[in-house]
Amino acid sequence: SSDVCSSDLGFRACKMVVAATGFFDGVHLGHAKVVEQLCATARAEGSPSAIITFWPHPRSILRQDAGKLRLLNSLEEKEARFKSLGVDQGHVIEFTRELSKMTAEQFIREYLIDRFGVTALVVGYDHRLGCRNTGSDDIVRIAGSCGIKAVRVGAISDSYNTISSTYIRNLIETGGIERANALLGYEYTLKGVVVRGQGKGRQMGFRTANMGLYDPLKLVPYNGVYAVWATVEGKTYKGVCNIGCRPTTEDGRGLTIETHLLDFDEDIYGLDLSVRFVEFIREEQRFGSMESLRVQLLKDADAATQILKQAHP
Repeated sequence: SSDVCSSDLGFRACKMVVAATGFFDGVHLGHAKVVEQLCATARAEGSPSAIITFWPHPRSILRQDAGKLRLLNSLEEKEARFKSLGVDQGHVIEFTRELSKMTAEQFIREYLIDRFGVTALVVGYDHRLGCRNTGSDDIVRIAGSCGIKAVRVGAISDSYNTISSTYIRNLIETGGIERANALLGYEYTLKGVVVRGQGKGRQMGFRTANMGLYDPLKLVPYNGVYAVWATVEGKTYKGVCNIGCRPTTEDGRGLTIETHLLDFDEDIYGLDLSVRFVEFIREEQRFGSMESLRVQLLKDADAATQILKQAHP
């Protein structure tokens, strides 16, 4: 059977818990509504609240376009977000082909009741469970027949769409980072290590930190230039991040994530770097000369400075 990992979100494991299950990619405002109901129900029941999630993503195990799969959160980011929202317990179930063959009722009985002692279940509006893709209304009914009180949470929408991980991924992939941030409830972030580039930015007076992503499955935003907050060694700086294939230098390095930290000129190779995306500035473009690129980089830095004056680090 699948392995279960419990993360310590400041709790002692005990029976009689109120839980919500799902993958929760992004832990966006729709998920936050489920968590809010989860915590309120747990308080009313006098029980701890628990999130029971899965890793890796089911699509990567079931080979459903797994090669294209990109995620909004690493597992660590997801757990930190749940903790910030007030959840008491976090449990991670390893998703396997064996697990994928369980029905919703089998999962509720074998995992929720027998393993975790769940007495109440909070269900999102579009949650599906088990090999038959059982929907939320049926999950509520099945949970009730197993002796678990179930609470269903409705959808929340922005002015265009119901908020979902898929919708937010689409926004990030098309340059809509500001709207994506609004629906996430926080600024979308990439984390990695600073690796050596070719030094051409430094030659133009724009030293950049090239990022090697820690999580290869993290979704990389649309190619272009962004105003960002960059954090290194516990300090946060204003920055400009360029994502793309360097069409002006044509160095054949493939996709790069380069961040110029404003008012900063230290050697940070090999250090951790966290970049929070605030606003899209412009599309990636090819310049006729390195000098015209340098002039544009100055304009980008000015644009980022103005944008970040209105924001908080």
